[in-house]
Amino acid sequence: MTQQPPKSAFSACPHDCPSTCALDVHFYPNGDVKRLNGAKDNAYTAGVICAKVARYAERLYHPERLLKPLRRVSKKGEGRFEEISWDTALDLIAQKFLEAEAEFGAESVWPYHYAGTMGLVQRDSIHRLRHAKGYSRQFDSFCTNMAWTGYVAGTGKLAGPDPREMAVSDQIVIWGTNAVATQVNVMTHAIAARKARGAKIIVIDVYKTETMKQADVGLILKPGTDAALACAIMHVLFRDGFADWDYLSKYTDFPKELESHLQTRTPEWAAAITGLEVAQIEEVSRMIGEVKKTFFRLGYGFTRARNGAVAMHAAASIAAVTGAWQVEGGGAFHNNGAIYQLNKEMIEANSLIDPSVRTLDQSLIGRILTGDQDALLGGPPVKAMLIQNTNPMSVAPEQELVRKGFEREDLFTVVHEQFMTETAEMADIVLPATQFLEHDDIYKGGGHQYLLLGPKVVEPPEGPKENLFVLNKIAARVDSKSHAGFEKSARDHIAWMLESSGYGTLQNLEANKWIDLQPDFAEAHYLNGFGHADQKFHFKPDWGRSAAPNKPAGDPFGPWQQMPEFPDQWDAIEAANEKCPLRLVTAPARSFLNSSFNETDGSRKKEVRPEVWLRPQDAETFGIADGAKVKMGNARGAVTLHARFVETVAPGTVISEGIWPNEAFEDGRGINTLTGADPVAPYGGAAYHDTAVWVRAV
Repeated sequence: MTQQPPKSAFSACPHDCPSTCALDVHFYPNGDVKRLNGAKDNAYTAGVICAKVARYAERLYHPERLLKPLRRVSKKGEGRFEEISWDTALDLIAQKFLEAEAEFGAESVWPYHYAGTMGLVQRDSIHRLRHAKGYSRQFDSFCTNMAWTGYVAGTGKLAGPDPREMAVSDQIVIWGTNAVATQVNVMTHAIAARKARGAKIIVIDVYKTETMKQADVGLILKPGTDAALACAIMHVLFRDGFADWDYLSKYTDFPKELESHLQTRTPEWAAAITGLEVAQIEEVSRMIGEVKKTFFRLGYGFTRARNGAVAMHAAASIAAVTGAWQVEGGGAFHNNGAIYQLNKEMIEANSLIDPSVRTLDQSLIGRILTGDQDALLGGPPVKAMLIQNTNPMSVAPEQELVRKGFEREDLFTVVHEQFMTETAEMADIVLPATQFLEHDDIYKGGGHQYLLLGPKVVEPPEGPKENLFVLNKIAARVDSKSHAGFEKSARDHIAWMLESSGYGTLQNLEANKWIDLQPDFAEAHYLNGFGHADQKFHFKPDWGRSAAPNKPAGDPFGPWQQMPEFPDQWDAIEAANEKCPLRLVTAPARSFLNSSFNETDGSRKKEVRPEVWLRPQDAETFGIADGAKVKMGNARGAVTLHARFVETVAPGTVISEGIWPNEAFEDGRGINTLTGADPVAPYGGAAYHDTAVWVRAV
């Protein structure tokens, strides 16, 4: 008798999103995936997921999915390939990697990856190959550094109140994240608090997002000015007697000095910087002061500027001034990364790390591949790359340099992917990858507290292989150092990591689907002291020497000596000027997630086309009509797209939601042509939302 496929199974979303939703997967009678729903029995996901993941079958069964290994037979970027066998592909990869190593040393090979579409096993096993061979290491700098650095500068630890507490809060401040588009579960709990408790929702951003449309109060401020707003709010809290001095005296450093510092940071001062009205700042400050149970949900968006770490630290400081940390439903939450104490030795082979091997900054890939000696850290050129889980030809800044780098005929590039991305089109060898329902993996949620299993629930088509397979096969062919991790299956890796981390067995996790790792209330709210040695919240960080989850091995980056002593507006942004009079924010689109989902018809139809949103008043200045084709550019390059008039954008600001594929732009240049890669103080990161541009009618 033929075994009938199950009607449903559980999994977890693998995409690079803090929500990391727990999923119920539903099947047709023939075993094909029908639809995905949020798991109702997971207290954070709470039955809700975004529309793009709900229709994941569109991606899983996409007619343009990569199914066979391919070898380039044309000039790079022309897109002509021939099918080859897996053994032929792997043998050629090994040959080229060994040739590069023989001539230029092992550091000339650079495995390159990011969060992409995989979990802890499939994504991070690339480090095991890297360390076992002494290939160039990678400094992760795309998304998180400024946010994590700024938050931990205050708290001393990348953790905070249980995000599920938003549902029992009396007021939620959603700052710098368009949660409706990027982490829908934030709204699940915020709306629950509104319905059950009459909680107010305050949203702070640079344009009227879908999230702000659901807010009771929305503040639209100029990009890069969030710290000024935060300082003015704290000024009012001190001025009007809302500061909790008992809390400040016990739990914070230098509260009196902070109060003195903020005496001149008035709402009038902040209004001139932010573009807000004084009355708006006063109103929000009063609301925050009057409601103890205020939950600050601090996003990544407002930190992706050259002053992003300072902005995050300033915003997190507000909860310390009010003492909101003391109560359930209060405090400031950004990310829970520090609670997952996982032993990843088998996955990453960290015991094999050679500290003398250089660590290349992933955001500087354009400079690295075009031979910039500073970016190469004085080492050899990069001659070979293995790329998994990221699409640098679309998502990396300084796209003109990135393109020139990948066009090098002396650069051997391997891309292991699910679709023919812009990066895959530049590859010498393209390997087809499995999708998350087709392999075993495990996931942690930065936006919550769950460790989630993502088991294999369907068989992949013939051809695609999991990341683990590719890495282990290459390692065997390039004479890597031995390591037990190369002998383990994905399930073996999960089982070993769980047991060695003290989290039980794989069998238990299979039965329970996830593990709730939420610390107790006192720890999560820092009632036993903050994470610094003095157990205080630090209003006065020692920038450049402060703790941070992801610090460069050498000296701090950027003008870190100029960072303000206390929370303050720091004018380190790429300011508008006569040549580039507008400030561009490259915000995420609702139907895309970085560059994934931009290959599916459902998502592309919803987003329609690449656009730049600008205020009609600004458009009139530059002679631009609504819907007109325009050029937008700066010294880094130019892109062609269409104008759209939007009244609710901060003055002097333009928005381009994405990330659209490069091919969607008329001249084949994507939006990150315009963004800079210079490392942000103090510990690096790319300032994706901090770009000065001009816009002209075509």
